[in-house]
Amino acid sequence: MKRTNTFVVRPRSEQDRELLHELLDASASLWNELTYERRQQYFDGDSIWDTDDYRKQYVGILGSATAQQLIRKNKSAWKSFFSLKEKGEQCSPPGYWGNEDDGRTLRTYVRNDQYTLETGDRSRLEIPVGTELKEKYGLGHTERLRLEVAGVPKWDGKQGRLELYYDDTSNQFRAFQPVTVDNSQLDSPLADETAALDIGANNIVACTTTTAKQYLYEGRDLFERFRETTREIARLQSELHEDRYSSNQIRRLYRRRTRRRDHAMDALARDLIERLYDEGVSTVYVGDLTDVLETHWSVRANEKTHNFWAFRAFIERLTYTAEEYGIAVEVRPEAWTSQTCPNCGSTEDTTRHQDTLTCLCGFEGHADLTASETFLRRQTEVPRPMARPVRFEWDDHDWSGKPHPHDSPKELRTNRSIHG
Repeated sequence: MKRTNTFVVRPRSEQDRELLHELLDASASLWNELTYERRQQYFDGDSIWDTDDYRKQYVGILGSATAQQLIRKNKSAWKSFFSLKEKGEQCSPPGYWGNEDDGRTLRTYVRNDQYTLETGDRSRLEIPVGTELKEKYGLGHTERLRLEVAGVPKWDGKQGRLELYYDDTSNQFRAFQPVTVDNSQLDSPLADETAALDIGANNIVACTTTTAKQYLYEGRDLFERFRETTREIARLQSELHEDRYSSNQIRRLYRRRTRRRDHAMDALARDLIERLYDEGVSTVYVGDLTDVLETHWSVRANEKTHNFWAFRAFIERLTYTAEEYGIAVEVRPEAWTSQTCPNCGSTEDTTRHQDTLTCLCGFEGHADLTASETFLRRQTEVPRPMARPVRFEWDDHDWSGKPHPHDSPKELRTNRSIHG
């Protein structure tokens, strides 16, 4: 089974920092160029597998093995897309890692036999770089980029492909190292449980599992900060001269807005998947959100659905993270789950007000958690009653409040539901 070690990576000098930043930026550029060509071919009805040789174009910066890893990762994303389409599920083609104006997602992948990670008193990570970067930054022909590492690995086993990315919000580089561990190290049951997610904006994720656990990740504060930045962007745009459409300050605000949101979503996906893995979950069902854009029409709701939510990008993050743990993510129809009473099954006698769902039969519960439970019951058998739900709040760094106990303000108990 797979587990993931997480580390903070620290360049030893400003030069090393610039080199690493350039390496990650080139990785994003490679991903975007390959994705653009394949999207154009896909929409033109041509084969997406016949592409330019991007490995040769980027080998001088990334090195041959890393360039090939990114190309394989992109190919895997497209294969997953076609697999979902064959099953008749709604999905979108793989997307871009941002752009130069709004800011790229700085990420790369290093093959398992191409990096060295040593932990201890002087923990370090060594990764390969291309000959062009070596010449530019004065590295020897056989020398690799050496970086300091902070963090203690929890898991010991056969190392997998390393993911390295820049967290703009905390101004830190981070590394995720999947490792394959033997069964004697596992602290979770065999993976045969199921979870269902209700995705939204006020509450980004409401989750129910067949182990009777429920998790709620709130999004109101995140959206309000997103909206404040949007208003500031609009104010600055109104002050531009007629012949101008943007400015450096506006572009910086766009980047900050996007990266704050993406950082929170990345952290949410990883926190949730790690919890589900600990519960022995092997399959996660996510609601099909095809009709969301058509049903939300107000200015505020439109801002959430078109800008803040970024549903497809979040599902991609969730899927990629779940792959590390051998968890499958499946998209299924979820029609009427948010209006269905779990007690009597009515959709006509229920009323939703903010986070509460009530029914004439006497039921009252948290609307999103109820929806995720109803969604799960459509897929499989679910025990009752549910355990007391846990609500998570974002603090710009994490959702779980680790290593704080469960009564931490960041991990508050919610008891809006009285069913069960």
